[in-house]
Amino acid sequence: MLRVIRRAHSRDGLLFRVGLLRPVVIAFVIAPLSLHAETVIRVSPEAIVIDGPDATQQILVYVEAARDRTRTATFEAIDTSIVRVDSKGLVFPRRDGETQVVVRSDGSERRIPVTVRGVDSPAPASFEFDIVPILTKASCNTSGCHGKIGGQNGFQLSLFGFDAAADHEAIVKAARGRRVSGASPEHSLFLRKATAEIPHGGGEKIARDGPFYRRIARWMSSGSPYRNESVTPAIRIEVEPGEIVLTPKGAQQLRVTAVHEDGRRRCVTIEAEYRSNNETIAAVDADGYVRAGEVAGEAAILVRYAGLVTVSRVTVPRRMEDPFVRPPERNFIDKLVWDKLEKLGIRPSELADDATFLRRAYVDVIGRLPTPDEARVFLASTDEAKRDRLVESLLSRPEYAEYQALRWADILRVDKDKITSQGAVAMTRWLKRQFRENTPYDEFVERIVTARGSTLAEGPAAFFHVLDNPEKLGRSVSQLFLGVRIECAQCHQHPFETWGQEDYFAFAGFFSGVGRKNLPTGGQAILARAGADLEHPRSGRPVPTAALGSTAAAFEAGQDRRAVLASWMTSRENPFFARSIVNRLWAHYFGRGLVEPIDDLRATNPATNEALFEALVEHLYEVDFDLKKFTRTLLASRVYQLSTVPNETNELDEQNFSRARFKALPAEVLLDAISDATGVPEEFNGWPTGARAVELWDNHVPSYFLRIFGRPQRVSVCECERGNEPSVAQALHLMNAPEVAEKIEHPRGRARRLATSGAGPQEIIEELYLATHSRFPSREEREIFRDAFDGREVDTKTGAEDVLWTLLNMKEFIYNH
Repeated sequence: MLRVIRRAHSRDGLLFRVGLLRPVVIAFVIAPLSLHAETVIRVSPEAIVIDGPDATQQILVYVEAARDRTRTATFEAIDTSIVRVDSKGLVFPRRDGETQVVVRSDGSERRIPVTVRGVDSPAPASFEFDIVPILTKASCNTSGCHGKIGGQNGFQLSLFGFDAAADHEAIVKAARGRRVSGASPEHSLFLRKATAEIPHGGGEKIARDGPFYRRIARWMSSGSPYRNESVTPAIRIEVEPGEIVLTPKGAQQLRVTAVHEDGRRRCVTIEAEYRSNNETIAAVDADGYVRAGEVAGEAAILVRYAGLVTVSRVTVPRRMEDPFVRPPERNFIDKLVWDKLEKLGIRPSELADDATFLRRAYVDVIGRLPTPDEARVFLASTDEAKRDRLVESLLSRPEYAEYQALRWADILRVDKDKITSQGAVAMTRWLKRQFRENTPYDEFVERIVTARGSTLAEGPAAFFHVLDNPEKLGRSVSQLFLGVRIECAQCHQHPFETWGQEDYFAFAGFFSGVGRKNLPTGGQAILARAGADLEHPRSGRPVPTAALGSTAAAFEAGQDRRAVLASWMTSRENPFFARSIVNRLWAHYFGRGLVEPIDDLRATNPATNEALFEALVEHLYEVDFDLKKFTRTLLASRVYQLSTVPNETNELDEQNFSRARFKALPAEVLLDAISDATGVPEEFNGWPTGARAVELWDNHVPSYFLRIFGRPQRVSVCECERGNEPSVAQALHLMNAPEVAEKIEHPRGRARRLATSGAGPQEIIEELYLATHSRFPSREEREIFRDAFDGREVDTKTGAEDVLWTLLNMKEFIYNH
């Protein structure tokens, strides 16, 4: 019967023309259709109050499952003389009064009561709180425009409006006051430039008929005041929705509300700035409209207004045809990663084989390859716990301390040219001893932060020789041990955080008591003296010394200020310290931090898996900052042991650890790997034969190889200084450099020894694979490389050298995987 209905409907266009239908059938068919014709919608806010002639209010429209309909809904003002509503759901006031806005979507209708006040008799605008946000939104005070040093065309503003008083002076009083006109704002130079009515290098910044124009004109007509005492500053901003789940290609309009000191709430959606931390997953435009891409994952939308910041988190799950099957869990890391992957619809890769795990663990933990004999023993073992036993043995080897010392010497800036050769040797020895003895991380950092004594003695005092003033020390210690980048706040408000100049100089005050005295034997002595609060560079007033986000510190007479700082840093109440080292270690072993960049922890740069991050921090406290125990936990997880081979669900995933990542070998590790694989040690000028690159304390040892493969110069505390991006120069060097060729062809090298040992081609190929890739070759690989020995007029030596050259130039050798 239903087929008859559809046919009749499609033929005649009228359902009731089918003569066979009975009234009961009509009721049966039509009633369900009418039930599903209307979809319930929800609007936010449910009531609107607009205060002021240039205020606005963003409406959000939702249907079931919180799906956004704002851009597809229709809006109608009942009384258009009171408000108008645009197609994006933005309400603009016209006069005082009350009316309603009708919202229609998906066959449903909602009415929102609207009250407008303060339009007929508006309060004077405040430059500090009403105009500066417009300048920031229009990018007038950015580094690419008038906010850069020296300004633009004789007009300079403070960067991001951090000095509103100076900006007011520049606009209202500088240039003989010609930029503003209270009697005729529309003829003011300021507005004519902003609207591009007269030539302006930045083009049109505000629309002539828009609310920004009206507010600026109103401000000028009221005398261009700096502050209106009746207007209180915003103390926080809220974004709706704070959590968003979007389908691929889905969209969501945001609404931002400023909450003021006096409790007043005001929509600032059009004044806020928006930025995505991952535009591949979700991008956002200037109006706060978020659009998801096709890649599953999470993104954070940074929202900034008047120096305040907040975040809206976007999740884009992948559509999965089959249910998610949770792999086995070896510890809490696996559970929390699987939880996230299940939410995103991403299936993790399979477990890596023994050979892959073997090589990965060796390179990550001790910075060197396993020998062929070590590989054979591990691969032949049937012990179910052999992976855990391998990690335990690697952490006990002296190479672990050497490799960790190298990594920390980089970011602690152990630069021979800065602290002398003797100082570099002394500090490198101290670092090796700390990791050899497994000094708890909190004690390790405390010893660095409070270091005293000679910079040439074995210890961390040389750190204070490289960083020779309180400001350098403050920003470096903050970034290195807290993961907080406060350097931007030296001159202006941090663009993505709440830190300002006062926070910057308050923190640097902890190092104002560090003294230095030249020693007759060379080097310096680092002393602890009575420090003093640092002066604010603009006001000249002392800034009370304080930890980040804390009240002013209290010091006892003669107390080393750094001891107070160290106590705060290593306390459990510190919100940054443990998170910083957890993220740094996770990034080393997994190829990407839970937060990226790894030393940029802030509310507006959230972790890709916050639950995992918090659990790891708690675990670090449980093991009392024992880095070896913590590392065992990381490497014991199935997540660490996943394969790099992607599946159809995770091939685009770059942040949720659904598969292992290819990690470029650090320059020193790669050079040592080539030396180990060829059996020919590198010769370093002034160093004994057999010295490994990882052992070098001299970061300026001449080496073209180390230079082109990214050895850092140790001029900053950022790990980003180490280059890890592949280049043409690197590829050409591995293929053609005489230094590499000499190792391959060396008379006492591995290839020559194998060629003269009487071993057959298959044995040679197998040994070379174990030496370079830590695995046995596959049958196909054996057949391919057999051609290096058969069917050509070459000797065994040349064949072995050709095979070795090929293996050294493969991605599998150059990367840890």
